[in-house]
Amino acid sequence: MSNWYYADAQRQRQGPLAAEELAQLFHQGRLRLDTLVWREGLADWRPLRDFTGELALHQAPAETFYKPVDALPAAAASMQAGPVGGDAGARSDSPYAPPAAALTSDGALYGDGEVVYAGFWKRVAAYVIDGILVGIAGGIMGAIVGGVLGALMSTGSNGFGGGFIFIQVITNVVSIALAAAYYAGFHASTSQATLGKMAIGIKVVRTDGSRISVGRGVGRYFATIVSSLILGIGFLMAAFTERKQSLHDLMCDTLVVDKWAYTAHPEWQKPELGTVTVVVLALFGVLMLLLGLVMAFAIAGIAGSMR
Repeated sequence: MSNWYYADAQRQRQGPLAAEELAQLFHQGRLRLDTLVWREGLADWRPLRDFTGELALHQAPAETFYKPVDALPAAAASMQAGPVGGDAGARSDSPYAPPAAALTSDGALYGDGEVVYAGFWKRVAAYVIDGILVGIAGGIMGAIVGGVLGALMSTGSNGFGGGFIFIQVITNVVSIALAAAYYAGFHASTSQATLGKMAIGIKVVRTDGSRISVGRGVGRYFATIVSSLILGIGFLMAAFTERKQSLHDLMCDTLVVDKWAYTAHPEWQKPELGTVTVVVLALFGVLMLLLGLVMAFAIAGIAGSMR
């Protein structure tokens, strides 16, 4: 069995490790595919992605059952011994010397891997979850603001003409502002996803894979209103465009992709719908069916009473 070595974030050599231990660190998220590794028989340090088959690194973390291991002590900045003997004049390019390439941070952007775009139904499921959350929060906030304004206006000595309309306008503005802050804030966060998208396992990025700004997130929220105003056709475009982009994505230069896209682990992406998506869509379908039946009975009742 060959001993393996890897370069840590300080460009220090770590090891030796057995192949199983190296795979364990990878599945724990402590190594990435671009981590430089070396073993006996290699002429130079190479990225870990070159050995995914040899080390069986295709499994996701949830599919492994390793026990955590303690961090290995860092090696000296340089060593005089080569991979075979104790030559004091070992070459500087010896595999035992510290690698020249530093590792990037966990938030680094990886643009050379496969990208799984979030399809129409995944996005619908995420919108259902977010719509419920934002609707509840907006309703509560609107009720509070409306109640406070109503109480203040009712105590005025001269009253306020058109007070009800004024309260409605203010509560609607507050609800829109709350929704814009929710979508823009979460999309521009490190998760790059709202709570609904987190549950589905997707995120929003720029077309180059980078994180969007808060300003772009606000613009994207209002662009979704445009997609809604044209009878929802803007949303439906996600089912037909090449990169699954809706109208508001095209307007704002954004993509909705799997949460593992543009990361060091693109192999963990899941093109299938997933259990959460299927459950949310099923419940939403049942709810819409019940709502349709209620409306049909109501219309039938009204029609019958008018005869």
